[in-house]
Amino acid sequence: MNSESVLDSSYSWLRLAITLLIAVVGNVGMWVVTVVMPEVQSEFAASRALASLPYVTTMIGFAIGNFGIGQIVDRFGVTTALTGAGVLIAASYALAALSPSIWVLALVQLGIGFGTAACFGPLIADISQWFQRRRGIAVAIAASGNYVSGAIWPPLLSHFGADEGWRWVYSVLAIITVLAMLPLAQLLRRRVPQDVLLQTDAVSRSRATATGFTPSQLQWMLGLAGIGCCVAMSMPQVHIVALCVDMGFGAAVGAEMLSLMLIGGVVSRLISGLLADRLGGVRTLLIGSTLQAIALFFYLPAGGLVSLYTVSLIFGLSQGGIVPSYAVIVREYLPAREAGARVGFVMMMTILGMALGGWLSGAIYDWTGSYQWAFVNGIVWNGLNIAIMVVILTRGNRARREMVPA
Repeated sequence: MNSESVLDSSYSWLRLAITLLIAVVGNVGMWVVTVVMPEVQSEFAASRALASLPYVTTMIGFAIGNFGIGQIVDRFGVTTALTGAGVLIAASYALAALSPSIWVLALVQLGIGFGTAACFGPLIADISQWFQRRRGIAVAIAASGNYVSGAIWPPLLSHFGADEGWRWVYSVLAIITVLAMLPLAQLLRRRVPQDVLLQTDAVSRSRATATGFTPSQLQWMLGLAGIGCCVAMSMPQVHIVALCVDMGFGAAVGAEMLSLMLIGGVVSRLISGLLADRLGGVRTLLIGSTLQAIALFFYLPAGGLVSLYTVSLIFGLSQGGIVPSYAVIVREYLPAREAGARVGFVMMMTILGMALGGWLSGAIYDWTGSYQWAFVNGIVWNGLNIAIMVVILTRGNRARREMVPA
């Protein structure tokens, strides 16, 4: 079968649209906990670091799920993975609404995070196999579902849950998951023919060889880079609501800033996807990571309402394309038939970085009474990501120059 008849086809774009809808509904699991954090902290009389624990366990579950469910996608297909994940998410939401303590909530959030993972890395890996020429923008659109979810749901949940409470929010999400995610998952049963995957693998092998790194080395380097960038990324995303409460602006304002940040992230992801189709994943990621570091610097002097809104938008526009670029790089350098597991591993590492950064920022706040050093901590970790991308880029460029006859 000719790869052109399958890849970048009209069906590929239809599948992408369904994928985006699933991602918007399914990814709310990783955002809801940031919205309810102040209320949970108040109800259970917890410290800021302890109140961050449900987010940490969510991200740990999300990280493990990206890798574990990614392997299920490679073997059984994405529909099987999404169906099982949808049932787990709905059941976990229902249990979260009954949590008697923050420790129980943190444990239940582990299950929510694991199930939600099916709607991120594994879903991105699946759609990446249906595109070749337009893979960058396709991956960016699929990954944008995570940010669209974050932009839509926090203000909605904050508004409608203001009078009902955080337990009501979880109950409603359980119903929404059953009614929306499970039916949509059944529309993705078709799989890419194996001969088409073999053709795309040949291109990936040549790129990997040029760097001088083995596939395993590249995978671990990308994973380490992912930790660095996402420790930095987590500070504003996880703590912007709490920061606004501390400054007297209120949780609703913080939710609006988070929404604005994520809307900017969607724009950033789409622009990065277009760039990746022209410049490649490594260069695109390096651009995004550098811009993210600059945006974090802008948070240090920001203290007023207008300045925080402005910097939150700048941050979203800077960092949104970073994580999807990892999926593009994996598909550019590593085998297509292992896309679920490979993309899942790198996504797992980025999410562990988010979990570490989310907790570490809360701990730094408890130690210092301020988020200033938490922003500085993020900038330092961001440098690790930049350094690794520079190494991969320069090694690949040098190898290609040496292959050109004098």
